[in-house]
Amino acid sequence: MWLTGATVIDGTGGDPVDSRTIQVDDGRITAVAGNPSANGETVDCTGLTIVPGLIDAHVHLGLSSHIDDAVAYRISVAEQAADMFENCRRTRDAGFTTVRDTGGIDGGLAGVVASGKVPGPRILQCGPVLCQTAGHGYHGADWEPTAWWHQHEILGLRSTSLPGDGPDEVRKNAREAFGRGADFLKLCVTGGVVSRHDNLSDTQFTVEEIAAAVSEASARGTYVTVHAHNNAGIRNAVAAGVRCIEHGSLVDDDTADLLARHDIALVPTLSVVHILARDTTRAGLPESMRDRIGRMYDEMVKAIHAARRAGVRVGLGTDLIGPGQDRRGLELMLRSEVETPAAALEAATRINADILGIGDEVGTIEPGKRADLVAFAGNPLEDPRLFEDPDAVVLVVQEGRIVKDLR
Repeated sequence: MWLTGATVIDGTGGDPVDSRTIQVDDGRITAVAGNPSANGETVDCTGLTIVPGLIDAHVHLGLSSHIDDAVAYRISVAEQAADMFENCRRTRDAGFTTVRDTGGIDGGLAGVVASGKVPGPRILQCGPVLCQTAGHGYHGADWEPTAWWHQHEILGLRSTSLPGDGPDEVRKNAREAFGRGADFLKLCVTGGVVSRHDNLSDTQFTVEEIAAAVSEASARGTYVTVHAHNNAGIRNAVAAGVRCIEHGSLVDDDTADLLARHDIALVPTLSVVHILARDTTRAGLPESMRDRIGRMYDEMVKAIHAARRAGVRVGLGTDLIGPGQDRRGLELMLRSEVETPAAALEAATRINADILGIGDEVGTIEPGKRADLVAFAGNPLEDPRLFEDPDAVVLVVQEGRIVKDLR
């Protein structure tokens, strides 16, 4: 297959190149030049801008329904599954050909999407997040005993969190997550915005507890990422040997320097804060949670700049939750305002691929890479609003197959 006539932004940081031809064979990019031959399909992309398949490094596909209703058994398993499948399809159709699910599913959903039974992106997932008793990630009702929490799981579909305390329990839960097909581990080491039992200033898990998970991940050749907002929790995670920080809302210059010295990546999540600051009820959360957000968006913007100054690898994630996750490109539009459209696109492609450990397979348009390609009707570097509009994504190629075509 040859995709011809498009402006190509290859994700390496170079300038866009007009009227390029991308050759695809057996699911891989074989050339970014030359002329089509008669021995394959020619796809006319004149007037379009082709970029690498986008990567969202922080999704929650298992939280695709009204959250409180789902946890309280007011939504059937069938409806929850339908919502997840539709979310997967919309995610891919928005140009995201790879995602990293950071809590809410297990290997079940990832497996049916990988098999082709459900349209969706390539999914890397951590299974249930590991949290401490009554810590962030635990969504039990106010007077619900933690021991009952496992009854909310739908194994093979939704598996939100595994509470545990002490290095031995953390180690056991890590092994359980891997047993359910996890590709990496995620721990919650501070309080969170969407929490019922803690504050953002809380630190959670000791260094020894976090290190137990790191040890288990290392034994399987993978890594630990952590939900963390405040600097004390982040420093504990660094001391324990984690590889990535999610959110990092309060990262200051000193903590950013620490992350850079240890080559620990940061994945900010502006979209969820932007949306929840306006309305929490649409996601299925109480209105009172808006009070927890405060100036979180502005603080996260400061953290992004601090991390960039220090030389930290800064990826991109949405953290969208609940229904209505159909405008996932909002994160790139917001990051374009914080930095530049080119920096936002690079974060969502090459840098995210590197953070996820799949940079040799995806993230740039280069010979040998998987043919994950997205074509916009226009140039998103000139008009970043295109990132946020699913209808502006007129062509999606996933592993060399056209899976969306609105040309």
